[in-house]
Amino acid sequence: MQLKIFLAFFRVGLLGYGGGPASIPLVHKEVVDHYQWVSEEEFGDILALGNTLPGPIVTKMAGYIGYAKGGIIGALNGVLAVMMPTIILMISLFAVLSAFQEEAWVNGITNGVLPVVTVMMGVLTWGFIKKSKQDFGWKIVGVALAAGLLLIELFHIHPAIIIAVLLLIAIFQKSDTEKKEKLRKEGEAK
Repeated sequence: MQLKIFLAFFRVGLLGYGGGPASIPLVHKEVVDHYQWVSEEEFGDILALGNTLPGPIVTKMAGYIGYAKGGIIGALNGVLAVMMPTIILMISLFAVLSAFQEEAWVNGITNGVLPVVTVMMGVLTWGFIKKSKQDFGWKIVGVALAAGLLLIELFHIHPAIIIAVLLLIAIFQKSDTEKKEKLRKEGEAK
C-alpha cells in the first residue's frame, strides 16, 4: 500500500505543472479512477475540506488520503511523494531556466499551460455539478452556483468561506434527508 500511495502522489507531483488547480484532476484520476480509494462524493468532500484549510491543496489531499490508506506513514509518504518531483526539478532546472528566462519559448510554455488547466478544472467542476444535481436537483445547485458567483465577484468573499458554508448546508441537508427516510421506514414498518 505504501508503494501505491507513493506512486500515485509522485505521478501527481510530477505531472501537476501549474499548482493546485492543475493537480486536482490528477489526484482525482489516481485516487478515484485508478486505485478507487475514495468515491466521487468522498473526493468532493476531501477537496472541499482541503480548500477551507490554509496551505497547498495537493499536499493536504495527499496527507489526508495517505493517512486514510496507510496511517501516519502513509500521510508522510503521500506528502513527500507529491513534493519530491518539484524539489528535484527546482534544484536541477534552476540554473538552466535562469539562463534562458528571457527567451520567448519559456514564456510560451507558461502561457500554453493556462488553457489546459482551465479545461481540466472545467471538466472537474462539471462533474461535481452533475453529481450535486443528482443529490439536490437543478434548482438548489443553480441557486448555490449563482449565489457563490455573486458573493465572490460582487462582495469579494473568499471562496473557502463559501465552500465551507455550502459544505455545512449539504451536511445538514443530507442529515435531514436521512432523518426523513428513517422516519418513513419506521412508519412503513408499523
